Amino acid sequence: MRYEIRLSGSGGQGLILVGLILAEALALNKDRYVVQTESYDPEARGGSSKSDIIFSDTEILYPKARRLNLLLALSQRACDEYQGDLTPEGILIVDSGHVKKYPEKAISLPLSATSRQNFNTEMFTNIISLGVISAITEVVILDELRSVLPLLVPRKTFWTNTKALNLGGQLGERWKAKNS
Repeated sequence: MRYEIRLSGSGGQGLILVGLILAEALALNKDRYVVQTESYDPEARGGSSKSDIIFSDTEILYPKARRLNLLLALSQRACDEYQGDLTPEGILIVDSGHVKKYPEKAISLPLSATSRQNFNTEMFTNIISLGVISAITEVVILDELRSVLPLLVPRKTFWTNTKALNLGGQLGERWKAKNS
């Protein structure tokens, strides 16, 4: 079983960081192989950014994502560029604040609005997205994500990131309850 995830958006949205957090959390399962790759434009902010995570129960011989099981798109450009890489049964999660055109089957949630409402900044949209991914897909559980947060986020923002992760989990659970 091979599962491919792409976290995509614009530079400055923290997608590389959440890719690392997700990969570390997935690697906690010792019966699983995990690889994470990243790509971004040379601009620090505003250019394209993506982080691909692949996990499998067998050795991963080709570390590039080709057929996505899950796509997170935090920008319209990312949604437009990568939605064609989704498998027919793949899950597309978009930020309703930044992505206005998307396929009907997409899950559109107020990711950046939730961050602004709770933290007065969009800086925690990325971590909120991880909580949503955990709740909706169940490929990783919140406790696994919580356990790797202290390894990868600055100490001074640890509790805020933990709150953002929990908010994302709640947002995803509410979506699941309404759509199941």
